[in-house]
Amino acid sequence: MPKTQESVVPSGGLTHTTGTARLLHAIDEVSTWAGKLFSWIIVLLTLVVSIEVFKRYILNAPTAWVFDASSIMYGTLFMMCGAYTLALSGHVRADFIYGRLRPRPQAAIDLALYVLFFIPGILALVYSGWQYAGDSWRIGEHSTITAEGPPVYHFKTVIPIAGALVMLQGVAEIVRCVMCLRTGKWPARLGDVEEIDVVETQLSRSAYVDEESRRAAIESAHVIDEMARQRNVQADEETKP
Repeated sequence: MPKTQESVVPSGGLTHTTGTARLLHAIDEVSTWAGKLFSWIIVLLTLVVSIEVFKRYILNAPTAWVFDASSIMYGTLFMMCGAYTLALSGHVRADFIYGRLRPRPQAAIDLALYVLFFIPGILALVYSGWQYAGDSWRIGEHSTITAEGPPVYHFKTVIPIAGALVMLQGVAEIVRCVMCLRTGKWPARLGDVEEIDVVETQLSRSAYVDEESRRAAIESAHVIDEMARQRNVQADEETKP
């Protein structure tokens, strides 16, 4: 999804204030925090699988519960990083038309898909997952895949939690679509803002840069960021069959 730096732009008598941007970035931060926190599970998963391979093939002493544990850890990693991936606009797009469209048509398509498919699907996930987890807690459910399988009610609790995080991030994406429809530009994502903030912070600490030069440098950073984005879009289009 194309990205441009967000600014205060009046449209239709309305002004997108920095308050809206702060709210969107706060939601992005929640999704990013959750994704980065649970991404450490991959380290634990790698360690557990490596130990099991050593025990199974070197010591000939396999552990029955490792299969369940690895499935639980991978499932938790996959579910809890969904909102983070959405915040980065990192989900796969299998299309050849969307990338050629201007921001407003892109926003219209995204908004329609969010309303028609995303919201009903994620609401169903949260609702069903809540009941699914509740039933699992009530019976103290354990895995039946292996003998004396580990408890799985903790894992099933991840389903509604992950769904709620994705829904929260989805609300932010819907707001971005509405803002793009009004302004013709995609609001900046947290990663874009952080990159520009680095430039601003470095320049603000310099005693050799006056205010006019600082503003010019920041504007140049925005231009370079936009040019890089355009090159990435063109490269993606050229690699498509």
